[in-house]
Amino acid sequence: MGKNAERVRARVIAEAANLPTTPEADESFTRRGIPVLPDILTNAGGVTVSYFEWAQNLQQVSWEEDHINAEMRKILTRAYRQVAEQSAREKVSFRTAAYTLAVERVARAERLRGT
Repeated sequence: MGKNAERVRARVIAEAANLPTTPEADESFTRRGIPVLPDILTNAGGVTVSYFEWAQNLQQVSWEEDHINAEMRKILTRAYRQVAEQSAREKVSFRTAAYTLAVERVARAERLRGT
């Protein structure tokens, strides 16, 4: 994507694949003030619903679609807000903010587990 990044005229980019934006394109978008919602955030819906399916199977229950959508919306909205706040607070891209939050959470979980 680095070769055509300068031609992109979007106000925001939401990555729909895994790592579709090259570092060069990321730099171009940042320089031009185009926020990039990273794949780790935009693809979280599928992972979240997979967790819901696992939880339902484990408990032998079935949730209504409206319930699943409401729970997913709540989780993804909170995730977006946390990434946006981290991005603004640290003055970094959404991608860096998302990765920073992810690493912090894994480190915290490891500490809690005593590992």
